[in-house]
Amino acid sequence: MKLAIIQQRKIWWSASLAIILAGITAMVISWTQFQAPLRPSLDFIGGTKLQYELDCANPQNCAKPIDINAIRQIADSQGLTGSTIQNVGKTGFSIRSRELKQEARDKLTGILNEKIGQLDAKKTQIDTIGPTFGRQLFTNGMLAIALSFLGIYAYLAVRFQPDYAFFAFVALFHDVFITTGIFSILGLVSNLEVDSLFVVAILTIIGFSVNDTVVIYDRIREVVAASPGEPINNIVEDAVNQTLSRSINTTLTVLLTLTSIFLFGGETLRAFALCLIIGFTAGAYSSIFIASTLLAWWRNRKQSSLTVGVNS
Repeated sequence: MKLAIIQQRKIWWSASLAIILAGITAMVISWTQFQAPLRPSLDFIGGTKLQYELDCANPQNCAKPIDINAIRQIADSQGLTGSTIQNVGKTGFSIRSRELKQEARDKLTGILNEKIGQLDAKKTQIDTIGPTFGRQLFTNGMLAIALSFLGIYAYLAVRFQPDYAFFAFVALFHDVFITTGIFSILGLVSNLEVDSLFVVAILTIIGFSVNDTVVIYDRIREVVAASPGEPINNIVEDAVNQTLSRSINTTLTVLLTLTSIFLFGGETLRAFALCLIIGFTAGAYSSIFIASTLLAWWRNRKQSSLTVGVNS
């Protein structure tokens, strides 16, 4: 079965545009709440994150759901007004606040033990990062992403013609915007935070996503060289269909591994795996439906301009 890439390009573009606009809207809302386009974790803003679990060895201790409002009142009484408090599963909760010293942490834990219920000391997690280190992590992460974009664009500009490189770069931005937009939405609806692993995932997506685009563009270039008089729409559609099984199989193989990590890799790797799943899926989509159709659209427009110029 031959996929009609060119004829239905408005559908592909509209779908991507709708997701991107939803993501941008979520980023604007996130900025008003967190002063950042995505919900930042402790890695980037610094502070202390305390994660507690009720001790369910005594069933009565876990009989009632955790009252977040009661925890917030306790935090406020300890001078931690404005802290982020979230449920973690059915019997756990976390408190993210300004940086707390050992004495303040011990005092808060003691009060929680008295008023919320007996906590399981073995499952208590404490993470503290200074604000300076958090800002440095963010700056270095953004620099790494910017340099990777520049390096890939330089490579594409040398290997392909300028319009090939430009639309491959557009597809790369598409993948990053789709991923960050969905994570921004998830940050609002499910309190999903981004940490330093998110930057690693974005860098991985940038490197992987351009791969399928390069394969398709290579095939387009080969067909153009072999049949220079063939309409660009036919060339692009043939090239995409010829490489379609390769693109799908490569992506599915990777997604199977990432899905396993997402399901069984534990809480630490879950957001990282999810980011890669979204990014790699967007990368395969953009290579097949965005980068190729934009190139065909541009070449047709360029040809039409030349024809009009000659006739006039």
